[in-house]
Formats: sequence, structure tokens, C-alpha cells
Amino acid sequence: MADDLAPEETALVVVQAALAGRPGVLTTARTLSHFGEHSAGWVGVALLGAVVEPRQRRQWLAVGAGAFIAHAAAVVIKRVVKRQRPHHPAIAVNVGTPSRLSFPSAHATSTTAAAILLARVTGTRLPLVLIPVMALSRLVLGVHYPTDVLTGVAVGAVVARSVAAVNDAAVKETEL
Repeated sequence: MADDLAPEETALVVVQAALAGRPGVLTTARTLSHFGEHSAGWVGVALLGAVVEPRQRRQWLAVGAGAFIAHAAAVVIKRVVKRQRPHHPAIAVNVGTPSRLSFPSAHATSTTAAAILLARVTGTRLPLVLIPVMALSRLVLGVHYPTDVLTGVAVGAVVARSVAAVNDAAVKETEL
């Protein structure tokens, strides 16, 4: 059976063999999956930040907007590309998904946008650690190919940069 694996399927099998059996890995990956579903966790974090730090409300709301826009962009791309999720018998699917479409990973997309924008609002690069963690979790769960998560990261970065530029322009406009 392993002989008929495509290269990306082989990568998934290797990642799962290396990580899925370690204590806490699947539980953590599933928790991240539920947190990132439809970008809801990131929007929640952004709303909380906007309440707790009213002086930076605009930046916190940009985090939520960026995560949501990134998720929406991923959904649109999925509907155009229509790549099916991994389904080879050698790949364990360790979480349910809302659709059968795989490319790009909306979790990787929204997490990347949120993490980049969180780094801006917090003034620390620490949120960027979330990007590879979420991306790897999608592979461990067997719901995305490596190119799904890599493309998701790229799309999320573009969305974050765009949202930051619009937010910066709006701030400059209000300062005039």
C-alpha cells in the first residue's frame, strides 16, 4: 500500500508516524482545529483584546478582520480549486471537517493572518510561533497536504499585509 502513495501522501504518513503517537499531540492538534474553525477563535481573541485594550481597539479589530478575511479568501479558493482532502487508507484522519475541500488550509490561512497582526498589536514576534504549530497540526490530523498549509500560510501573509496597510492608511487619515 505504501508503494502507491504520492509524495505529499508520503509526507503525511511520515509526519503522522513521527508525531501522532506522542502524548498530547492529537489532543493539542484537535484543540487547535476547534479553536481555528471558521476563524472563530481568532475573532474571539481580537474582540477580547479590543475590550481589554481600548487604546488599541482599531488594531485589535484589525486582527479579527484579518483572520476572518483570510478564512473567507481560503474558502473562495477552495471552491475554485476543488482539491479533495487526503483520503488514502494509509493516512489517519484524526478530526472531522466541515467540507471535503482541502486547498488551501483555511486554518493555516486565518492563523497566519491573525498571528502576523497579533505580532503588530502586541509588539512581539511571539505570536508568529503559532503559524508552524497550526500548519503542522493540520498534517498530524491528516486533513491537509503540505502544499495546502504552505499555500494557506502564503495567502494569510498577503491578507495580513493588506489589512495592516488599510488599517495604517485609516489611522493616517484620521490623524489629518
